Amino acid sequence: MGLFSKIKEGLKKTRDSVIGQIDSMLNTFTRIDEDLFEELEELLVMGDVGVETSQTICNRVRLKVREKGITDPAEIRRLLEEVVCEMLKGGQELNLNTKPSVILVIGVNGVGKTTTIGKMANRFRSEGKKVLLAAADTFRAAAIEQLEIWAERSQCDIIKQNEGSDPAAVVFDSISAAKSRGADIIIADTAGRLHNKKHLMDELAKINRIIDRELPDADKEVLLVLDATTGQNAVSQVEHFKEATGITGIVLTKLDGTAKGGIVLAIKNTLDVPVKFIGVGEKLDDLQPFDPEAFSKALFDFSEDK
Repeated sequence: MGLFSKIKEGLKKTRDSVIGQIDSMLNTFTRIDEDLFEELEELLVMGDVGVETSQTICNRVRLKVREKGITDPAEIRRLLEEVVCEMLKGGQELNLNTKPSVILVIGVNGVGKTTTIGKMANRFRSEGKKVLLAAADTFRAAAIEQLEIWAERSQCDIIKQNEGSDPAAVVFDSISAAKSRGADIIIADTAGRLHNKKHLMDELAKINRIIDRELPDADKEVLLVLDATTGQNAVSQVEHFKEATGITGIVLTKLDGTAKGGIVLAIKNTLDVPVKFIGVGEKLDDLQPFDPEAFSKALFDFSEDK
């Protein structure tokens, strides 16, 4: 299965539910008027796009309708695809040009954080990069064990300490190891506690100080892993983590298991945080770099759907 096919298949539930309803609605109109836009906005909100983002989308479609003199309601779908693509563009590229570069991975427990790290490590290794994993989620023994399994599966080195160790110390050891072993990328797992924001903020600040001191010129990405099935709750998680640390991007997992793919738009539009990866399945290669054009096209493409 090709890259576009994977994304298209992963968005099937969202496409069938949200875009399918929009298509059906457009077929009931013979002209473009405010009633059409009211129904369109309502369907977008129901599809977890969010109120503010739904209004923004409708306003941009209105503008395109006026600019292009469009009168056929069937053309709205094409304009929607254009607007969605335009809104999602910007910031999706990973900035990992130094050797080593650092990726800090954060997120609440249960979103697929460790699995995401394993899949990222496998992707980078397949691209010829030497990857080192840092088991800095030391508050859960299971997290260290899971990361060890992924390190073995993706054939990457791992640096770990005992459960309860200082996460910043693990990151320090990982940086030292990366320098001596010539690693290209350090991927650090971090604890996923959202209920105690001060503790989380202090811990991440300490980790960041270690990185800034030991690798002052290194490129760094801070990626928040989110479960797409949580819908609007994902937006709330972004807000909380954004307060605690500087997030450079989102990894959205489990898109294939939900009709709430519209959450991608809400996150980018309301919080100005780009999506860097999307998870569209359980396989090792089902974590894909986010491509706004492919995403938009797949969202609106019903060809050969059964």
